[in-house]
Amino acid sequence: MALRFRPVDGTFYELFTDSARGLVRGADLLAEVLADGADRATVAERMRVAEHECDEITHDIVRRVNSTFVTPFDREDIYSLASGLDDVMDYMEEAVDLVNLYEVERLPKQLAQQVEVLQRCAELTAEAMPRLQAMKDLDEYWIEVNRLENTGDKTYRRILAKLFSGKYDALEVLKLKDVVDSLEKAIDAFEKVANIVEQIHVKET
Repeated sequence: MALRFRPVDGTFYELFTDSARGLVRGADLLAEVLADGADRATVAERMRVAEHECDEITHDIVRRVNSTFVTPFDREDIYSLASGLDDVMDYMEEAVDLVNLYEVERLPKQLAQQVEVLQRCAELTAEAMPRLQAMKDLDEYWIEVNRLENTGDKTYRRILAKLFSGKYDALEVLKLKDVVDSLEKAIDAFEKVANIVEQIHVKET
């Protein structure tokens, strides 16, 4: 069996965990902005703050990679994972911002299902990040995220079918499709993160 000489410094794992916890906050804010009677401007501002905090964590990870001689796993994988987590937050922030800027009045009920998928993906990702250090008990994480992504795809198609059913006017369809697309991109980005974790696990074990 090959011996692995890796540093015991857990800083990178802590930063990945902090980034994933930020995604949990982001998904909760997304659910909040879609709720009836929400103060969307306030929620959008809180989301911008949360997105900025995730950006700072990503920058911190990159700085540490560039200044650390020996990293816990491949540098390119660290960059990819940090970037993947950041992408999820960007897409969720985009969705919140669009709902606020477009002043969307009616939201398809199925959007709540997409947000539930995002919230669950965020929870699973936040739970998985600390387990990277031991590289154990991770397979259920990427399997479940993949299943959730498939569920999100089916819901996405149903939402599009409803948008183009003639029940919405053309301008409303354009606005809503932008929001729906942002949610879909966020779900896809979660799957990408899970795929990166799987690739890291294969390399390291």
